[in-house]
Amino acid sequence: MDFKPHKYQEYAIERILDTSAIALLLEMGLGKTVITLTAIEQMLFDTFEASKILVIAPLRVADDTWSRESQKWDHLKHLRISKILGSRMQRERGLNADADLYVMNRENVSWLVSMTGKDWPFETVVIDELSSFKNSKSQRFRALKRVRPLMQRVIGLTGTPTPNGLEDLWSQMYLIDQGERLGKTITRFRDRYLNAGQRDKNNSHVVYEWKPKPEAEKNVYEKISDIAVSMRAEDWLDMPERMDRIIPIKLNDESTKQYKKLERDLLLPFADGDVVANTAAVLSNKLLQMANGAVYDETRGVKEIHEAKLDALEDIIEAANGHPILVFYAFKHDLERIQDRFKFTRTLGKGSDDIEDWNNGNIQMLAVHPASAGHGLNLQDGGNLIVWFGLNWSLELYQQANARLHRQGQKRSVVVHHLVTEGTMDEDVMNALDGKATGQDALMEAVKARIEKVKE
Repeated sequence: MDFKPHKYQEYAIERILDTSAIALLLEMGLGKTVITLTAIEQMLFDTFEASKILVIAPLRVADDTWSRESQKWDHLKHLRISKILGSRMQRERGLNADADLYVMNRENVSWLVSMTGKDWPFETVVIDELSSFKNSKSQRFRALKRVRPLMQRVIGLTGTPTPNGLEDLWSQMYLIDQGERLGKTITRFRDRYLNAGQRDKNNSHVVYEWKPKPEAEKNVYEKISDIAVSMRAEDWLDMPERMDRIIPIKLNDESTKQYKKLERDLLLPFADGDVVANTAAVLSNKLLQMANGAVYDETRGVKEIHEAKLDALEDIIEAANGHPILVFYAFKHDLERIQDRFKFTRTLGKGSDDIEDWNNGNIQMLAVHPASAGHGLNLQDGGNLIVWFGLNWSLELYQQANARLHRQGQKRSVVVHHLVTEGTMDEDVMNALDGKATGQDALMEAVKARIEKVKE
């Protein structure tokens, strides 16, 4: 296929070529991969500014998306890509292969750094989904930070740079400019731009959340404006229409009675005490499981409460009349129950065959956890129907997952169905996602409100 770049893509390519360290904060669907590959191809064969390039990406993206994109466009088909994936022996073979571009999953960053050390061989590094390095305490961040001085070029790609707040940005930008703009340490960044929010009542030194100071976001983005390109899809593309449907799930009397008893038994022990963040997350997970129709007991067995969501999914499948459906589930028992009811359900394996089968229209229903398909996968050729069987509090995962179908190249309107059980925490999560409120604050308030309701 001949690549005819949009104006914004031409601009982004030029910025990569002109800037030795850059973050492309491009919203989903704007073509970050083809933009980066085009710039890489020019650096390798036109300007000769690069010779050995590493791409670090989520596992499925590393295994499928980069090689698929290179074969999709005529000007990129000659690129030789080696995958540093699989067992240790397979990874070493991929690392030692003769190639133009090396692609590896982010989970193996620490291994690669320990393998190469001061002999780090890649002068150019692309970090696909830069936001997955937002935790400054993670091993992957610390490992990459150690070899960052050995890199001549760094290209960071993400559509969601601050999924949980401004604090997420520090470690990502450190990997771009080594702390030149936002400070050398996370402590210094917090002192300058953030205020301590909720603290652990038992340990006043532990801060659960950091809230931006007035004008902090504006000041931070001004600081990084020379090395960050930020664009929204709606400003540049004629995107296909997206229609969101909330399908209310009404429980019968027996299921309602059972649900309310379980909710009461779960929440009443916390009626007279303060709920801290960790406890709230556990309680929320239990309540969302129950809303989906089953819950894990103390022995990790599954206790089924209702089949109302399965019945609603069956109605959608029937109405789809054979059109492919992408289902997002939240818990392992959700998937097991879906597969038990609908034997034709497929999941994403470790290879790229399932993605190819989906895009070729050979899968009637694909069940995926949003965390495993939240970034980078191009699934728009396979269908236009999404069903959220189970919701979660992550606005980033929600937006990224929907963008697997609602993106550039989609030829039909995308319909997103949300199965929301009435009177349950499903409604709280749906309201939070609708209002683009997410994370700990919304979760804590929802759990506290349900505890008060049970007390009454």
